[in-house]
Amino acid sequence: MNAYIQRIIDQVKKRDASEPEFIQTVEEVLYSIAPMVEKHPEYEKAGLLERLVEPERCISFKVSWVDDNGKVQVNRGYRVQFNGAIGPYKGGIRFHPSVNWAIMKFLGFEQTFKDALSGLPIGGAKGGSDFDPRGKSDAEVMRFCQSFMTELYRHIGPDVDVPAGDLGCGGREIGYMYGQYRRIKGAFENGAFTGKGIPFGGSLARTEATGYGAVYYAQEVFKHFGEEVKGKKFVISGFGNVAWGVVQKINQLGGKVIAISGPDGYIYDPDGVNKGEKEDYMLVMRASGRDKVKDYADKFGVKFVAGKKPWEVKADVYMPCATQNEINMDEAKKITSSGAKYYIEVANMPTTNDALKFIQDSGMLVAPSKAVNAGGVSTSALEMSQNSMRYSWTFEEVDAKLHEIMKNIYSNSVAAAEEAGLGYNLVAGANLAGFKKVADAMMAQGII
Repeated sequence: MNAYIQRIIDQVKKRDASEPEFIQTVEEVLYSIAPMVEKHPEYEKAGLLERLVEPERCISFKVSWVDDNGKVQVNRGYRVQFNGAIGPYKGGIRFHPSVNWAIMKFLGFEQTFKDALSGLPIGGAKGGSDFDPRGKSDAEVMRFCQSFMTELYRHIGPDVDVPAGDLGCGGREIGYMYGQYRRIKGAFENGAFTGKGIPFGGSLARTEATGYGAVYYAQEVFKHFGEEVKGKKFVISGFGNVAWGVVQKINQLGGKVIAISGPDGYIYDPDGVNKGEKEDYMLVMRASGRDKVKDYADKFGVKFVAGKKPWEVKADVYMPCATQNEINMDEAKKITSSGAKYYIEVANMPTTNDALKFIQDSGMLVAPSKAVNAGGVSTSALEMSQNSMRYSWTFEEVDAKLHEIMKNIYSNSVAAAEEAGLGYNLVAGANLAGFKKVADAMMAQGII
């Protein structure tokens, strides 16, 4: 291992010992880019990696709001503006009890390379709060979002940092936050947010984008092996926007999703979560706020397995779409024992490092999340373009641009891995391609 890289990893492990997710993603990225670092000794002289693993700005703030019973509630808000070398910071806002400083930090680091891979001029950031919108009234969500934005507004803007939605932060939350931003700023800066409602500057196809983009990327992988989506059986996790988009596009292309999951367990539907009532019911489940996939089993009379993940179901392709680190060694062993050929990561870093290596070593083809799920942020950047032009593209126009972006991400990743002598390694290729763009920009801008 390159001594410079190992020194940086050791420093991160010592300095950030309480942040295992950050350490994990730093190791995964830096080990992958070793061939490029070997060819560029000037990186060490410029302290490139030392600067790369340190966020440019970390913001933490109190969010006080009043619930429907008149009781004061206090949450914590975060924004990690990790790297802005190639454009304004870009990354989602996550509202979930699991949100903490360490998770925001690792997601911001990961977002930096994902955004670079998109080919669009956007930097990497992530933010959110430990607020849980589930079970809250619209009025409570509005009051929280207004309080959250009263602090965050001073740190964002069309040319500074452009947040979007993420886990627990959908169109309702974006609308409330943007309304408060507009009130405070006294200006209609619709480029300050993406994921907005269509009437006030949102982009068509944004809701579907991450899921659609993931399947477009998978299509390119299948083509490499002379195969296609049609006729394949898929197992995915989650049933939110991303999973819904994946299911929808797989159905359009003739594949079949036979299992989806939730916090309460998973359902197995041998006939597939097919187009029409079943596919549409995923939206109903998401909107209900119950967060129970068992509702699908009750409605359609299929098998429900409580308290377990769907990776024990045999399929041709596995696509984790829920959250970080949902695949550990136990799940990895179930997936590899299925005899399946493809493991397509969709959620942000859904696989622990040891599990990812185990799956790769088993011979399964692994497509990494920072490339596969770049469709969401890419379409957010397309929304920024539409806002700046004061013009809206049709759904078909946005979808076509998204499809082309995902094909380019795939081809650039393949080319980067081959150039480094690593063969058809999509994990390393994605890191190398994203890193090169960020590194070139950082080197050109001097020591900042």
